Amino acid sequence: MIVIGYTADAFGQAALDHGIAEARLRDTDVLVINSTAGDAYADPAFAQPDRVREVQARLATCGVPSQWSQPVGVDAATELLTAMEQADSELLVIGVKHRNPVGKLLLGSVSQRVLLECAKPVLAVKPAE
Repeated sequence: MIVIGYTADAFGQAALDHGIAEARLRDTDVLVINSTAGDAYADPAFAQPDRVREVQARLATCGVPSQWSQPVGVDAATELLTAMEQADSELLVIGVKHRNPVGKLLLGSVSQRVLLECAKPVLAVKPAE
């Protein structure tokens, strides 16, 4: 299974595109996770209903078996790392944003955490420019 960390932006779209491509190459299924801690009124990375329908329609026609998960009240990195602990999880695909060194030091990062802590391969992708 390919686990895709999805965010409702160009980085999430890049992760989705690459994750589906990897699933086709490996002849496996995908699990798309779009989570939020739920500690703010608005989380721009959390897909709203229209976006969820778009992604689910894409998954329905992509040619690989898929699952969609949208948990609320969870830490995104923990959710992805937990999914990668499943025996059939082969690869985690995430979108990454360019951040300066000070931003990395002060803010932390879901991407940085999963890259450092995931025991299985992680594919970090950026949107095409």
